[in-house]
Amino acid sequence: MAAGGPYPGMAITRSRYRTASSAGALVAFLLVLIFGSPWYVDWTQQGDRGIFLETLAWPAWDFDTNAAVRDVLGADLKAILLIVFTWLFITLLVGAQLASARGTISAIFTGWAAYMFAAALAAFLTSFLLPNPSFSAATANAAAGAGYGLIVGWIIGLATMAGRRP
Repeated sequence: MAAGGPYPGMAITRSRYRTASSAGALVAFLLVLIFGSPWYVDWTQQGDRGIFLETLAWPAWDFDTNAAVRDVLGADLKAILLIVFTWLFITLLVGAQLASARGTISAIFTGWAAYMFAAALAAFLTSFLLPNPSFSAATANAAAGAGYGLIVGWIIGLATMAGRRP
């Protein structure tokens, strides 16, 4: 047997494909980084850009030194938690897919649902960092996060369909 694999001259190489979870988290990171940036958010607020472009700006992050620390921390933590929860939920949901359903439409729905859950949970948890936190305000923010996931989550779904399953 050759020193690299079972056949002479054949080397064993590792797959360079991303897993569905890491592909979804990477796309979520790029969405948050680009469309949640202060420059993009300012651009969308300058005029009527349409529901899709305005919704993309939802997990806005900021590093404004004039804003209250609590507001900046809440916005930035929401963006970070969205990425982390996206990875977590895709990991949990991809394992539940049937072997015969891999790579089909079910992968799109898995990523889409994971992004909706991640956005809702990130918004719900970070609502308690805002002034005068309440359960009803947190629930309303979670609904806004779920709405964001509903409109934008198909992008994550496509990314998870392209990634290989663990």
